[in-house]
Amino acid sequence: MRITNVRVAEAPIASQISNAVIDFSKMNVTVVEVTTDRQVDGEAVVGYGFHSNGRYAQKGLLEARLLPRLLDADPEKLLDADGIVDPVACRDTVMQNEKPGGHGDRAVAVGALDMALWDLASKVAQRPAFRHMHHRFGLAGAPAESAWVYAAGGYYHPGKGVEALQDEMRGYLDMGYCDVKMKIGGATLAEDLRRIEAVLGILPNGVRLAVDANGRFDVRTALDYAAALSDYELLWYEEPCPPLDYLGHAVVADHYPGIVATGENLFSVDDVRNLVRYAGLRTDTDVLQMDPTLSYGIPEFAEMLQVLERAGWSSGRCCPHGGHQLNLAATAGFHLGGCESYPGVFEPFGGFADSTPIEDGRVRLPEVPGLGVEDKPALHDLLRRTFA
Repeated sequence: MRITNVRVAEAPIASQISNAVIDFSKMNVTVVEVTTDRQVDGEAVVGYGFHSNGRYAQKGLLEARLLPRLLDADPEKLLDADGIVDPVACRDTVMQNEKPGGHGDRAVAVGALDMALWDLASKVAQRPAFRHMHHRFGLAGAPAESAWVYAAGGYYHPGKGVEALQDEMRGYLDMGYCDVKMKIGGATLAEDLRRIEAVLGILPNGVRLAVDANGRFDVRTALDYAAALSDYELLWYEEPCPPLDYLGHAVVADHYPGIVATGENLFSVDDVRNLVRYAGLRTDTDVLQMDPTLSYGIPEFAEMLQVLERAGWSSGRCCPHGGHQLNLAATAGFHLGGCESYPGVFEPFGGFADSTPIEDGRVRLPEVPGLGVEDKPALHDLLRRTFA
């Protein structure tokens, strides 16, 4: 078996929405198609991938530097013990001759490619991706067959008042979600509290609200928000400080009695090691949100989980950012605590298979080979048009 071609393109997810730090008016994503000489049912096996929202497309980096290493490699060295293309070996190959550090765009480029490779490998193995991941890393027991998910939204939008925000959250509940998240930090504290209270006012008993500052605050502002948010029973307070301000997170965690969530903008094992060393987070309370498609893919994520385990963290405290099929597969395969979902934004990349609706805040994993891209027709059609 060998990889015969890899194609890379850019797809827009432009939107007028914004969080506390950026708007999405010119946002795009990398999309990847990997083809092999292997056929299943008479058709060449193709793997599709992309990375999560919030980071710009990395077509040039992939085409100029990373993909030539993959395509020039000895095909036999890219296979696992079953003779199937191995995403772990592929990650090691594309990262040859790369210096440590310098994460960010490179981590995103490798992460998008990695998603396509897991889709490809699990299709060849005739397994759902979550089962193939579980098998490849030799994990104990069986993978989970469903996962807790929450609806992420509540972005700032020109002309969108609290009534529209309430309607948005009601829509997520109608879809079957039992927990929701909204943005803060893009308005004054007083205005954000008004928005939070408006949402809490329409949520039924048992439905929880998380808030996300997207790393906007300095420590003083983060503490002002923490003091005010302590009056509410929130699901969590997310990214109060910039992602690498570990001391800032430690100060917030020391003062905020609720759950602190962070990690979506950490892109390497080294970043996570420093987080657990210096950020003062509580292993039995707080939530970590590292996103494989933004951080060199599933192989790096598996190493992050090893670092966390040695530091006393359970995989159940991890809830990846991103809200798409790769991160859902990782949630089930590695027994993570849950997964973000984007049911109302970043379509068709956000959300899960059409055949597995949200029920009581959980979603079943599709029992189809690969990630289930073909079971999400709007996404599959976009990818096929992109690479036609």
